Amino acid sequence: MAGATIVVTGANRGIGLAFVTEALARGAAKVYAGVRDTSTVTPELAASGAEIVQLEVTSADDVAAAARTCADATVLINNAGLHAQDRLVKCSDVDAARREMEVNYFAPLLATRAFAPVIAANGGGSIVNVLSVAAIAPTAFMGGYSPSKAAALYLGGIARAELEPDGITVTSLIVGSVDTQMAAHVDGHKEDPRTIAVAGLRAMQRGDWTTDTDRMAFESRARLALDPVRYERGLGKLLFVDSLSTKA
Repeated sequence: MAGATIVVTGANRGIGLAFVTEALARGAAKVYAGVRDTSTVTPELAASGAEIVQLEVTSADDVAAAARTCADATVLINNAGLHAQDRLVKCSDVDAARREMEVNYFAPLLATRAFAPVIAANGGGSIVNVLSVAAIAPTAFMGGYSPSKAAALYLGGIARAELEPDGITVTSLIVGSVDTQMAAHVDGHKEDPRTIAVAGLRAMQRGDWTTDTDRMAFESRARLALDPVRYERGLGKLLFVDSLSTKA
């Protein structure tokens, strides 16, 4: 990490904030913390030592401006995400899935297109996409979120092939349940966001293509490999429970 200049989207709290603090702790030269609204920066982020950047990830103008501001970037961490907590077909909000696709797929694509030339001009580096176990199997109770993360997983693979000649690696992180605002409705064991950041930065340094970052991700991958149909049926049954809970 020594000497790296890192851009983190969705940096105000949760996993994004953890990436900011962990990168600085590991010797990054500079971290740009992208936030949707600079007037709502959390005290934790303000005290981190990161440089705050206005970055609404679905705004082409914001992304282009950030690429100019962060002209010394060597790493992009696409962390910003949206989980609308709605169903896909039997939904209460017909636009929810579109918003999830905009934030979780099109926004990382937009940022990758904007920052790849910047990173290449600075001698190469890395792009890290923060995904979910919902990317590796149809996760019925996560509605439009699961398809959007699956699309982002494929984005990572295609971007990796295109950007390899420019000296840019692309790492996709498969993340389980984490103790963040997004997972506030889930009971049971949830990972510390910093655990995800540590695993993600290590995976990036190794040049991993895809990495399972935590226990839930590993176990989900194993159950899916052992019996895909049973695993998907189990996810489907979670549509009809009163509350969601992880295993301890």
